[in-house]
Amino acid sequence: MAAVRSVCTLNATTEPAAEASVGSQVPKSKVWELDFCSRPILDERGKKVWELLICDPQRSFEYAQFFPNNKINSAELKAALEALLQQPGAVRPEKVRFFRGQMQTIISRALADLDLTPVPTRRCFALIGWLEDRLESVYKSHPGYSDKAASPFTLELGAPLELPDRLRGEAWNFVQLPLEVLQQELRDVERGSIFGGSLDLQQALRRQVPPDTMIPGVAVYSRRAGALAAWTNSLELAAVSADTDRAFLILDTGVNQRWRYGGYRRTVETTAEANSWEEAKQAVGGLHFLAIQENEDAEGCAGLWLLLDRKPPNI
Repeated sequence: MAAVRSVCTLNATTEPAAEASVGSQVPKSKVWELDFCSRPILDERGKKVWELLICDPQRSFEYAQFFPNNKINSAELKAALEALLQQPGAVRPEKVRFFRGQMQTIISRALADLDLTPVPTRRCFALIGWLEDRLESVYKSHPGYSDKAASPFTLELGAPLELPDRLRGEAWNFVQLPLEVLQQELRDVERGSIFGGSLDLQQALRRQVPPDTMIPGVAVYSRRAGALAAWTNSLELAAVSADTDRAFLILDTGVNQRWRYGGYRRTVETTAEANSWEEAKQAVGGLHFLAIQENEDAEGCAGLWLLLDRKPPNI
């Protein structure tokens, strides 16, 4: 496939060295992952350089463009996206994911002007991995690179909110499944037979996981499992975590929304079980799942989501 070169709107003195990458600059995917933010690079005026990055979840499509800091607005972003979509063979995405809440206004406005659907979410794993790669291979090798220009990304999380009644199950358990079994179950999601979501593990984890690895999860039970799965699928699920200090599960959605997802009576045993579940999750790089079933004996799921509790990028 063709090598990718960064497109730069700056002058030659600030243009980064071109880098090679496997991918294409013509978008074909129904899903994009987008970032538009400053980088730890200063131009000849001593001003921060900004960058637009777009890829798909498999990174088969990659696009990079630098911007001077006096052209950071929704109109400039819209123009760049419009030019990208006007390429022969370009496919319009059904949704565009982004993880920087502070850029939501500019990004959402530019996308809305092009009738593209913005999705604020932490499920931008291919993009986050690409950003981490570029920090080492592109930004730090640029002559304008400056540690002082770095703006570490921070995820501002508020206190968990009460979960709406329509999203409540009747009971739940900590569970686990071998990865290969979990992936077989996820085929129903990919076929559209049940609600849910999967991940490209190669891009999300960036490491190999043996198929017999036990993956921790949470199973939620409800007599209205189908309706509960449908409502849950309307959220942009990020992760589930166990808060042992307050003895309840936390469901993270979108970029920074948090919900009290399920409580339990705090005892030595339940606290140890919750801690063990979190340790198992961290042992597989944050990989875990959420399943919705009618009951513990149900043969299948009404909803299944493969999730990843991953730290945000340090850029």
